[in-house]
Amino acid sequence: MVVVPVYIVAGIIDGAMGAGIQGIFLNIIAPLILLWPGLATQVKRWHDRNKSGWWVLINLIPIIGWIWALIEVGFLPGTKGNNRFGSDPLGHSEI
Repeated sequence: MVVVPVYIVAGIIDGAMGAGIQGIFLNIIAPLILLWPGLATQVKRWHDRNKSGWWVLINLIPIIGWIWALIEVGFLPGTKGNNRFGSDPLGHSEI
């Protein structure tokens, strides 16, 4: 998910700057700001794969959940043609 790389980058920057208000922003507020767009993007990709947006909850399964989600929404193509969530954004026609 988007939050994990943000925590890594925030930890590196926090270590370079030292603790303080910057650390609070980078480690708490910034990931919370990015949580909603990250979830929305992942739900959109689940819909592209013709699966319910509730599949985003698979990220809650320790270790294997985020790996499965990464493969499904990050590497596998969406369905060709229309599906139950709308038309193909790439414009592929159904065969």
